[in-house]
Amino acid sequence: MVLTAYLVLLGATALERLAELVVSTRNARWSFARGGTEHGRGHFPPMVALHAGLLVACAVEVIVADRPFLPLLGWTALVLTLASQALRWWCITTLGPRWNTRVIVVPGLPLVTGGPYRWLRHPNYVAVVVEGIALPLVHTAWVTALAFTVLNAVLLLGFRIPSEERALGLLAATPPDGPAATGGRADADPAARRPGRA
Repeated sequence: MVLTAYLVLLGATALERLAELVVSTRNARWSFARGGTEHGRGHFPPMVALHAGLLVACAVEVIVADRPFLPLLGWTALVLTLASQALRWWCITTLGPRWNTRVIVVPGLPLVTGGPYRWLRHPNYVAVVVEGIALPLVHTAWVTALAFTVLNAVLLLGFRIPSEERALGLLAATPPDGPAATGGRADADPAARRPGRA
């Protein structure tokens, strides 16, 4: 019964990802229509594959390795998973049409400094990191949690965040009377807050 509930949680997370993609696609069109340019396209397919693989690996490890549900770990991890989702959607609603899963810069818009961006430079990436650890650990899939964390760190630190920072630098160098503003904050909202997951 606990395993079934966990698989339902993974299914719900997959549906949430699809909802993100719908919002992201709509917002990317908004950015491109305002002169947005995309940066760091090369790392995007591996990022999509990693996030899809997380959900599959969670299910496979729990079933194949017969991982137990440990109540203290499981309930704590579930709370962290839900908190990461809340943070992610706080980022999305704060950035509005400037949020998307790519790094798209639309010159001319000011940086977003409200919501979670008041305290964190990349809050959406914080959500991604927490979820990548917590979601597998809801049912003790520790190998998946470890593998995702390492691979995600490589993508974020080696490619995604540097790409976003370069895009934000271009935005800062653009005269204020330039076109109009940013695509999705580089976190899973790429170039958004500053130009405009993860």
